[in-house]
Amino acid sequence: MTTATPMPPKHIWVITGPAGCGKTSVAEALHATFNMPYLEGDTFHSPANVQKMANGEPLTDADRWDWLITLREAAVAALLSSPSSPSTTNGTNSSSTTASANNVVVTCSALKRKYRDVLRIAAYPYTQQQQHTPPIRVHFIFLGTSEAILMDRVRARQNHYMKDYMVHSQVESLEAPMEDERDVLSVDASGTSVEVKRLAEGVVRGVLERE
Repeated sequence: MTTATPMPPKHIWVITGPAGCGKTSVAEALHATFNMPYLEGDTFHSPANVQKMANGEPLTDADRWDWLITLREAAVAALLSSPSSPSTTNGTNSSSTTASANNVVVTCSALKRKYRDVLRIAAYPYTQQQQHTPPIRVHFIFLGTSEAILMDRVRARQNHYMKDYMVHSQVESLEAPMEDERDVLSVDASGTSVEVKRLAEGVVRGVLERE
């Protein structure tokens, strides 16, 4: 009797942190380097949420729940729509194909632990269908830097609904990841965009190479 080979896990990489930390540029870099699908979290906000932020009104928890659930379900759907590929760790095209099939990168500020907990549910086999699919692992790449740096970066943006005065609100709301949040990988986002992207790529590569 032969034993079925376990399916390799699929990964959701959530790029987190306040406005200005570099979530989009890091996600785009991971998308390009590892050929993984990319979901921009802001595009999943309701029009009402976008309007509130454009008016300088912070979102409430009630505003965020449906957004977080929609984003989580979209990430899971992106993973489950791609067939699993055997895991490889070299730098060949096969590893790029594996990343495309087994990974998705998502941007989401996830400022509070309870928001991260909503996204963590993606790793639970909570439906009969998902109990027969590859395991899903959720990783948070937390981009941390000072409020002053965040403010400077947001001020330099053009035509973006997130205004610089909202940075302080986000920093005040931030619940930095705790030691028991073992799925959080912290990256120093104080450097240049190139430096931050290189650090984030190294974190992802390290996880994938351990499999």
